[in-house]
Amino acid sequence: MMIGVLVVDDDFRVARIHRSFVDRIPGFGVVGVAHTGAAALDLVRSEQPDLVLLDLYLPDMFGLDVLARLRADGQDSDVLVISAAKEADAVRGAVRSGVVNYLLKPFGFDDLRTRLEQYATQRTGMYADHNDQADIDRALTYAPRASATLPKGLSTETAQLVRNALSTAADTLSAAECADVVGISRVSARRYLEHLHATARAAVTLRYAVHGRPERRYRWIGS
Repeated sequence: MMIGVLVVDDDFRVARIHRSFVDRIPGFGVVGVAHTGAAALDLVRSEQPDLVLLDLYLPDMFGLDVLARLRADGQDSDVLVISAAKEADAVRGAVRSGVVNYLLKPFGFDDLRTRLEQYATQRTGMYADHNDQADIDRALTYAPRASATLPKGLSTETAQLVRNALSTAADTLSAAECADVVGISRVSARRYLEHLHATARAAVTLRYAVHGRPERRYRWIGS
């Protein structure tokens, strides 16, 4: 089904560009455009969008205040922040408010497309019944399912060895444990494991010790 999107931005030209971006992405359609917080609230009530692309710097109210008003009104549209705000308070506030993503301006078409495709995948998982923990882990992950291109410095052969070690492990693995199995350094193992996590093939949990930093442990969830 089409995912309805409300574009909220105080700049008419920027809003027009963002609307054109959304309309180019299969499965998404713009249901309205707002240039103020008040207009955004009205359009959410009338159009019931699935997703709101919300700018933070609006002429009548701060974007996170708009989000708070939406939740107070019982509106459950998802929100993706699109803003030039880099301040820690803005980012933390957005995360605490439950936004699905945070995209810094200015951004290009591919940047938005990637995040909307991630959102579509995650939304599908969230609205489906789950069979096990792995299903839930995948539903809660916004990263793309897989990437054919490894980050610079990683080799296909070693990536396969790390993948095999993790997928056949009886329990979770730390980077150090994975390094011992594969025969590489702990730092290298960590890079490969983090790549698997970034592409939604591994889940990460933290094991806390009495002293020192918590240990990151990885569990295979992909295919």
